[in-house]
Amino acid sequence: MTTITSVYTGHGQTKMTHGPTGHSITTDLPPDNGGQGTTFSPTDLLAGAFASCVLTIMSKLAERAGEDLAGARIDIDKIMTANPRRVGEFILHITFPPHFTDEQKQRYQSVVHACPVHNTLSKDVKITVHIQ
Repeated sequence: MTTITSVYTGHGQTKMTHGPTGHSITTDLPPDNGGQGTTFSPTDLLAGAFASCVLTIMSKLAERAGEDLAGARIDIDKIMTANPRRVGEFILHITFPPHFTDEQKQRYQSVVHACPVHNTLSKDVKITVHIQ
């Protein structure tokens, strides 16, 4: 179990602290929801968690296969819906190292659906994957 403490600091912002390490980050509401948009919103963190989760699971696959995943990248787009306000879709743009073959890319792409963050999302959240 990991405890994360979130404290409201005013003006739509929070400070979150990772219990085991003491590292902290702040969040802010996005401007389209009354915030200042000065840093990550909570749903931005969800998008980042999804992308990071996929890359770390890919790294475990690469390690077992003896392959070098260094330089792999995911740019993730988050699309919100209005009613109810929630994440409606994530679009992942996955860029692999230049030496990766199409076969390797396909094998690693399957990890997107094995990621614990993905498996936690509602089935109502659309997931689109583009390989570059």
